[in-house]
Amino acid sequence: MFTYSDVVLKLLIGFIFMTLLINFTGKGNLAPTSAIDQVQNYVLGGIIGGVIYNSSITLIQFVIVLLIWSLLILIMRYLKIHVRIVGKFIDGGPITIVRDGRLLVHNCLKANLSAKEVDFKLRSAGVYQIEEVKRAIVEQNGSLTILRQGDGSIRYPLIVDGQIDFDVLELTNHDEAWLDEQLTQHGITNIRDVYMAKYENHEFKVTRYDRS
Repeated sequence: MFTYSDVVLKLLIGFIFMTLLINFTGKGNLAPTSAIDQVQNYVLGGIIGGVIYNSSITLIQFVIVLLIWSLLILIMRYLKIHVRIVGKFIDGGPITIVRDGRLLVHNCLKANLSAKEVDFKLRSAGVYQIEEVKRAIVEQNGSLTILRQGDGSIRYPLIVDGQIDFDVLELTNHDEAWLDEQLTQHGITNIRDVYMAKYENHEFKVTRYDRS
């Protein structure tokens, strides 16, 4: 039997779970910044929206489903941070579609971009001659970062969450041996001690996990 008190109670519990999930995942809001955020929002909205008006689903069943989904999200976030393959699979990575004025068709297809979409993105960024572009990179969220000829370098982390991003390392025209040498110079023997490392203005900068 449909009762407004049951709907109000389920809405309140759904609101509490969303608030807790925001806090536990370290996000300030539910705005999606990655694929897993988008999926999280869709499923969470489906669970809450599909249950609150269904009187045949008890309050306990509703809470159990929310707990299962929240636990799954937390596990996936942990794996995304600590297991590079999982993180790459979930969020992907930046893809270079233009290098030194040359369009990389293979990478455009890898980013699921048609020629029309690439042309539109470049024109939206104010680029009308591809020869002007030193590097164009499609970010994880689909936006396009443009580096024109004569500009400085695009700075991406070489190491994030204790794991090397080999794609970015390649962009810097360095290899793993060079990276190991830089880490040794900073007194780092275990790469998992590194929270983030960047190469900016020909300077290697490291932030450790234990740094306050």
